[in-house]
Amino acid sequence: MSDSIALWQAEHRHFARLLDLLERQVVAFLADDGPNYRLMLDVVSYLRYFPDRYHHAREDVAFARLVKRDAGLKPLIERLLQEHRVIAAAGTELLKYLEQVVDDVVIERAKVEAAAATYLVYYRRHLALEDRDIVPRAEQLLTAQDWEAVMAAIPSGSDPLFGEDAEPRYRELRRQIALAAPQT
Repeated sequence: MSDSIALWQAEHRHFARLLDLLERQVVAFLADDGPNYRLMLDVVSYLRYFPDRYHHAREDVAFARLVKRDAGLKPLIERLLQEHRVIAAAGTELLKYLEQVVDDVVIERAKVEAAAATYLVYYRRHLALEDRDIVPRAEQLLTAQDWEAVMAAIPSGSDPLFGEDAEPRYRELRRQIALAAPQT
């Protein structure tokens, strides 16, 4: 059970680090200071792929189990599920714009800016809400059988960025994450 909570929290920290990296590139974009569009594309590609396929699949099962244990959580859980859909849609839109920018398609700056802002704001708020209100309740309420069901919801596959078999496409992104990590 605690391993599942630790995994949930670790993935949220990974996602937050990626959002920080994306935000730094968005700031460079807004300042016309040479953002790394390929890096931005890799961040959003990863966040559209891994969380939606793996992380959110586990959360969906955990959320359903939480509502069974505490019906008072239902409105919050429904909102979080809706936010999963909004974040996915915002990510798809931002990904489309970044792919166009990388392919040298002329696109309005305002569209990229609005898509990036929407994505960053929704995603950050969503992670904070889950960390504050849901993860502690899951730790309190979910049983070992619940956690087995949560972990069984994962399709087979490993994390292509933070996993042991990181995909080569994310090599530069991994390097940037390491450079941004606090030095101890």
